[in-house]
Amino acid sequence: MSTKMPMPERIKLSGFNNLTKVLSFNLYDFCITLSEEQKEEYIQYIDETYSAKRIEEISFKICEIIEANVISVSGQDYDPVGASTMTLMSDIKGGKWDGKRPSSVSMHLDKSHITAHTYPDAADEQGICSFRVDIDIATCGEIIPLQAINYLFEAFECDVVLIDYVVRGYTRLENGRKIYNDHYFNSIQDFIDPKILEKYKYRSDINIDPANIWQTKLMISESYEATRYLMNPEDTNHPDVEKKMSLLHSEMKEIYQLK
Repeated sequence: MSTKMPMPERIKLSGFNNLTKVLSFNLYDFCITLSEEQKEEYIQYIDETYSAKRIEEISFKICEIIEANVISVSGQDYDPVGASTMTLMSDIKGGKWDGKRPSSVSMHLDKSHITAHTYPDAADEQGICSFRVDIDIATCGEIIPLQAINYLFEAFECDVVLIDYVVRGYTRLENGRKIYNDHYFNSIQDFIDPKILEKYKYRSDINIDPANIWQTKLMISESYEATRYLMNPEDTNHPDVEKKMSLLHSEMKEIYQLK
């Protein structure tokens, strides 16, 4: 005998707008560990600092910045490492997530969402640990996810950053005309605070305006002291630090695709 699950309440939609904008923010943060104990300490730090609960809070802040309303949230921590979250949102402006699903949405935007996945890695034999985060913000309608970029730089330590932005679909005006992009700009970097950009020595852009495709890559300056990356800042004078810093910069360049 089968038991049917109750269907969730449908959300009432009005208007037509399938203009979809997807921002993919992929970042890498690095750390130097000098022992197996420090590797374990690093993993514990990441698990506590960037748990599913913390990533959910970051997603809520993104929704606040882009003026979207949270409809539902799910999160999962993994054993031994990592976390994932998904936030479903709409363009109902104002209001905060109270755990209740709204009964209607003013525009056809119920397909908007934020997904986030974390990938801590402490398996490198040389002790170069990394923490990768993928955050995808997919919105329909008038919401512009690029407005959340500066906050993402603030929420994470970003040594190497790969950002992709794609616009698809269209919105139909009352006169029947189709609009395939409702905001125009030259580069993703136009949305990044100049003070943030100053930290990055390497920058590259791919801008294919006719195809509504943009990409920006950034890599932090190599001038930062080892204390920025050491699991224990007191290890500055350790004899292996210089070698580890060279390995760390090589790894960054490999991800950035400088070699």
